[in-house]
Amino acid sequence: MRANLLNYDKTSLEGFFTDLGEKSFRASQILKWIYQHGVDQVDRMTNLSADLRSRLGDLAEVRLPNIVSQQISSDGTRKWLLRVDKANSIETVFIPEADRGTLCVSSQVGCPLACTFCATGKQGFNRNLTVAEIIGQVVIATRALGHYRNNPSSRPITNVVLMGMGEPLLNFDNVVTAMGLMMDDDAFGLAKRKITLSTAGVVPAIDRLRECSPVSLAISLHAPFDELRDDLVPLNKSYPLIELLAACRRFAESDSRRSVTFEYVMLDSIN
Repeated sequence: MRANLLNYDKTSLEGFFTDLGEKSFRASQILKWIYQHGVDQVDRMTNLSADLRSRLGDLAEVRLPNIVSQQISSDGTRKWLLRVDKANSIETVFIPEADRGTLCVSSQVGCPLACTFCATGKQGFNRNLTVAEIIGQVVIATRALGHYRNNPSSRPITNVVLMGMGEPLLNFDNVVTAMGLMMDDDAFGLAKRKITLSTAGVVPAIDRLRECSPVSLAISLHAPFDELRDDLVPLNKSYPLIELLAACRRFAESDSRRSVTFEYVMLDSIN
């Protein structure tokens, strides 16, 4: 199987081309073709030599998830069901507002955390998504919305939230690589404060994220006391609120421009 170019960030693409005996700047060219111009066929990347296009076509491709269905609400909200392999599908949602367009992206097929109020948690866990399957959601939404740099009048995706299916911090490396592509000026070029990762509270990974990625953090809280949160969010038994909030403080204090937000689903007669 040919390599999927969506699995590569700039650094790994530079290594890919160096191994081919090519200059490392080819990585930036490829990123711009895929993410800024919407080109997924190597033979259309015209600033590459004919010989390189021929070799690259034998070795690599751009392979996206398949769109199973798209639903469009009266307010412009869109939800896609995307097939990532023969047995598994995920959901991606675009939420338009007056001052922003937010894309909600999945990071896993299902989720292992089994939060009691969450439909994805009841589904169980199948597997982590690859970098290509995470960033591919942004590519598919961008195409559907018709927004590339040669069409600036269309509605852009201004914000991305890792709040879809799955616990992003349990797919750490792939999620961080995909977020890096979202921020890369040669790819989507989103501002770092416009990308938010939502977690149920995997404390060691919050500290790790603090050290390696400049994105914002959201905590799926839902209860103010450990006893109740243990029931709603079983992960709390491993990382209780005092540890979680300490990790949030460390995260926020590491950079004054970072934000930490808290998500709270209102459950009648429960919380």
